[in-house]
Amino acid sequence: MQNKLIRLKVIGISYSQTQSGAYALILAEENGERRIPIIIGGFEAQAIVIKLENLEPPRPLTHDLFRSFAEACGVTVEQVLINRLREGIFYSEIVCTDGERRFHIDSRTSDAVALALRFECPIFIEPQILNEAGIVMSATTEEEQKKQAEPPKEKKQPVSSEYSEFSVDELKDMLSDAIGREDYEQAAAIRDEMARRKGQG
Repeated sequence: MQNKLIRLKVIGISYSQTQSGAYALILAEENGERRIPIIIGGFEAQAIVIKLENLEPPRPLTHDLFRSFAEACGVTVEQVLINRLREGIFYSEIVCTDGERRFHIDSRTSDAVALALRFECPIFIEPQILNEAGIVMSATTEEEQKKQAEPPKEKKQPVSSEYSEFSVDELKDMLSDAIGREDYEQAAAIRDEMARRKGQG
């Protein structure tokens, strides 16, 4: 059965076009063209973005704490499996091992993905779920999706272009300050500006 599962990769996070205050987690078929958009909350989006952006919080967040606790107990996550789709809601399980036995833990898909990123383990989906919910995007839609798949930012936060007046050293200080205040949305926006300048260099 294992070889029938389809492996996914995380494309990014975008604002949900259907639910205010929510975000869309975009997963993609690793060896195919289908995409899976999953509506998730702001906290879960932040937890995923922190790992995608390689931000280091000054204190461990819930998913970081789960990883530390699991590792202290000799448990690791082998894989995440999206195994059910009911009334538009995706259900997942986390497959763990302590070296002697394997066990499965039910989980929200957003939490499972956040943990998969932290344990650097694969994410799989049952084929019938991908067949039912997968979307094949055109080249134009793909480009639009890439533009949307950016770290979530509060509307009140300045966009990256408004950071253009600051020097690189000032941006580094602002980034450290934002992380220290645990304002990861602003930190991601500052990181975007720094990445934009690096790409122009």
